[in-house]
Amino acid sequence: MNFNKMAKEILVNVGDVENIKEVIHCYTRLRFTLIDNEKVNKEKLQKIEGVLAVQESMEQLQVVIGSTVDKVYKELVELMEKESKLSELKTTKKTKELPANKKENTSKNKIGILFNKALSTMSKIFAPVVPALAGSGMIKGILAVLSMYYMNKHGVDIKTNDTYIIFNAASDAVFYFFPIILAYTSAKVFKASEIISMVLGATLCYPAIVALMGEERVISLFGMAITKATYTSSVIPIIIAVWVLSYVERFLNKVVPEVIKTIMVPTFILLIMVPATLLLFGPIGIYIGNGVNFVYQQLMSFSPILCGAFIGGLWCVLVIFGAHKAIIPIAINDVAMTGRQNLLAFAGAANFAQAGAAMGVFLKSKNKSLKTVALSGSITALFGITEPAIYGANLRLKKPMIYAVICGAIGGGVMGYGGAYGIAFANQGLLTIPVYAQAGVMGFASYLIGIAIAFFGSAALTYILGFEDIKEEVVIQEEIAV
Repeated sequence: MNFNKMAKEILVNVGDVENIKEVIHCYTRLRFTLIDNEKVNKEKLQKIEGVLAVQESMEQLQVVIGSTVDKVYKELVELMEKESKLSELKTTKKTKELPANKKENTSKNKIGILFNKALSTMSKIFAPVVPALAGSGMIKGILAVLSMYYMNKHGVDIKTNDTYIIFNAASDAVFYFFPIILAYTSAKVFKASEIISMVLGATLCYPAIVALMGEERVISLFGMAITKATYTSSVIPIIIAVWVLSYVERFLNKVVPEVIKTIMVPTFILLIMVPATLLLFGPIGIYIGNGVNFVYQQLMSFSPILCGAFIGGLWCVLVIFGAHKAIIPIAINDVAMTGRQNLLAFAGAANFAQAGAAMGVFLKSKNKSLKTVALSGSITALFGITEPAIYGANLRLKKPMIYAVICGAIGGGVMGYGGAYGIAFANQGLLTIPVYAQAGVMGFASYLIGIAIAFFGSAALTYILGFEDIKEEVVIQEEIAV
């Protein structure tokens, strides 16, 4: 596939570089924030070879590509730089205004716009971190399997082994130093100083601060009592702090004389934000995180079966709209706070269901092109990337998508009943099954049964109940990247 050509066609049909405020990418899609969405030619975008789908969600134009999205993104950025307009955009995009009709529409839907903006912001903050979380989760799962194997087979506890300790540190580091990592991604989103924000995050993780929070006495700052909290592995406190920091930094850059700005602005930021974070924004963030965890746990307590069925059935429907990004932070927060999560276990049922439905399409269809698309989509879905299966086969044919939703819901319900959970944040697929191995016999068995029901059930329903096949002469994108 010619990624340069693909990037050129995408660039032209989103309104060219002058229309782009920002472009980022996640696992499978380019995410554009545009100045004027009316300049987008969705019909031509959809017809570009390698593009699976085009949709608008959370104030973004999302171009679904698949696992080769990083290659297209690289070419796209290079094209923008070659046009010598990327730097100009950074300084002028704030002054560009939406058309009058856009302003009128936004004034009528302020609540919806604010909600979408919040979801979009959270997505931008967490999207760059997900690969690191996935890699750490994989290592954590491998270590868990090895630990159980050596204990059961040889009666040896490898957790005291130097090699185990080193790799365990690698799997835990991303969460332990989460405030530093999220400080960087939050600063990128809120247009604050990345390094100063990371220093603020590092302060929360500093060993002396961690030890101070653990002491059995009142801790004070300027004579005011500090709420004791563990900020290592925390999520929300640093996001709030960096958001406020961005405004403080902009104010200081306006009032501090240019000759001393380089030294005094960072100094004032730390003098203001460290106390403010420890006294106010940190505790607020901890309480919000605890509240989110409490609400989710209450839903689980009410009915883990229904909760599992809901996520297992509708996760990939949320993926279609890009809305799944809005609830991923719940799983991240759960792992950070408790060292385990079950939301992504349920989402695993949805992924395996999409893989199964696409496999059913491969087995049932007489269309050679569709069979190729379905098989490649099924394989990628088994490794956690579902968009090729969804857009290339299941959603296109409608009925396989319905079968996948049904079987994903059943699989998720089984997991909820059995108490499945993972010990790390991990993309849901074959390679991450070990992450769920420490959920106990019942929990791990329910996870395995759940994904088996999801995969084989949706494959069987698709094959037996069938769908309206696409005639051979209809052209389908055969070269979807896998």
